[in-house]
Amino acid sequence: MSLLAVEQLDARHGLLKAVRNVDLSVAEGEIVALVGANGAGKTTLLRTIAGAHRPESGRITFDGADIARLRAYERVKLGIALVPEGRRLFAGLTVEDNWRVAGDTRRTGPWDVEALLALFPMLKGRLKTPAGLLSGGEQQATAIGRALMTNPRLLLLDEISLGLAPLAIDNLYRSLTKLFSSGTALILVEQNLNRALGVATRVYCMLEGRIVLECDAGLASRQQITEAYFGLRRDSGREMRP
Repeated sequence: MSLLAVEQLDARHGLLKAVRNVDLSVAEGEIVALVGANGAGKTTLLRTIAGAHRPESGRITFDGADIARLRAYERVKLGIALVPEGRRLFAGLTVEDNWRVAGDTRRTGPWDVEALLALFPMLKGRLKTPAGLLSGGEQQATAIGRALMTNPRLLLLDEISLGLAPLAIDNLYRSLTKLFSSGTALILVEQNLNRALGVATRVYCMLEGRIVLECDAGLASRQQITEAYFGLRRDSGREMRP
């Protein structure tokens, strides 16, 4: 049984139907990459899974339980955490205080301040620094740390490299190596296909709110993903993995 199962999900972003009849699954400990052009519906899909958007129709089950009508904080308590696009930190709070904000919804697990500093050593001297004074890479590490403080079973990462310098992206992904091998299930939204394919076990590609490609990351060719990404094979419908 999948840890997460999304079935025939529709969701709106304002007046726009941004997610259309989406089926998606994530197994325990699996890393799934979700790719697609800007406006494809990736962020709305993640926010709907996390409970920040209400679905218009369809089912979302987590560990076998229907969670489609649960509020976001209730999903956090079950083990779903979102690192949103744009980080959305409390700029006036320190790194440590941003992390401790998650304490009210904290589950039992390995992630605490010490474990996060081991994961993100660049923050060891920055615990008492307001988040608004951090570099972009440090802010992103802080945002990921805040989500990990809840000890999630499923972590949703939305565009974690967006707006970062290449060196900062390298440092961030280097730090995340331990997370990628920790057994935490992940959905990674990433514009950089090389990064996404380098860590994922499976890939979903979205186009205009729909899943148009699903395949094993190791079997996917860059041409296949690029064609789905830009809608160059509209006549073929959804391509399923072998």
